[in-house]
Amino acid sequence: MKRMTGRLLMWAFLLTAAALLLLPIGLAVLGSLKTNQELTAGTAILPQAWQFDNYGYTWKEAKFSVYVWNSVIYSVGATLTTLAVCALAAYAAARKTFPGRKLMLAVYSAMMFIHMGVLTLKPAYQLMVELGLHKSVFGLIIMMTGAGGTTFFILYAFIRGISRDLDEAAMIDGAGSFYIFSRIILPLCTPALGVVALFAFRGAWNNYILPLVFTMSQPDLQPLTVGLANIRYGFGGAVQSHLMLAGACISMIPMLLIYVLANKSFVQMNVGALKG
Repeated sequence: MKRMTGRLLMWAFLLTAAALLLLPIGLAVLGSLKTNQELTAGTAILPQAWQFDNYGYTWKEAKFSVYVWNSVIYSVGATLTTLAVCALAAYAAARKTFPGRKLMLAVYSAMMFIHMGVLTLKPAYQLMVELGLHKSVFGLIIMMTGAGGTTFFILYAFIRGISRDLDEAAMIDGAGSFYIFSRIILPLCTPALGVVALFAFRGAWNNYILPLVFTMSQPDLQPLTVGLANIRYGFGGAVQSHLMLAGACISMIPMLLIYVLANKSFVQMNVGALKG
């Protein structure tokens, strides 16, 4: 009886939490299928007439397809560069010995608790201007590369958990550092790489201030976060909340797919942590 009561309470809690999490998404979907007048009035939860044309209008007329495509390019590019930079840095810190290594790790971990925010925005933009990349897709991808403390230490801790005996066995066979890194360490770090890729993609996909500054003079390079804000007042100066909600619902689809695909990596990371 006690076990059944505990299970009922657990399921009640989980269902309540799921309902609270899904409620805003459901309201956004329903709001995107209303007219602007009906949404502003807020008289009913369900639409009086389902306006599926809002999605087509947002996708074509509001050029949301361009914004989504730009976001995909930025997010995929930033994810790949983040994986490359963080994996190499974590491997060097976990497997190599060099002067100042402990100091570097201490400073890097301390910087995790300090959010620089917009303080680094002007120097970063000036650097891209000097390099001639301030109006380039590659410049924004470089700036979105998230080599932060969280992603670095996830890979660093995972690599440290891999036995050094594998490295020594490969060295006896004549393998070099790059071979060990690419053929032994990276395949074993697949769960950690999946989690880091998810964090990097999410950070680049939801980034707003940085793309706004870099693409202010080039609307064709704007990602969906900037384009979504433009949709709201982009037609005759009137607030277009229904189109904005339609765009927001479209922008949620890639992130939901990424979370579904990366769920296995989270499970493997948790299992590895419990075993450790």
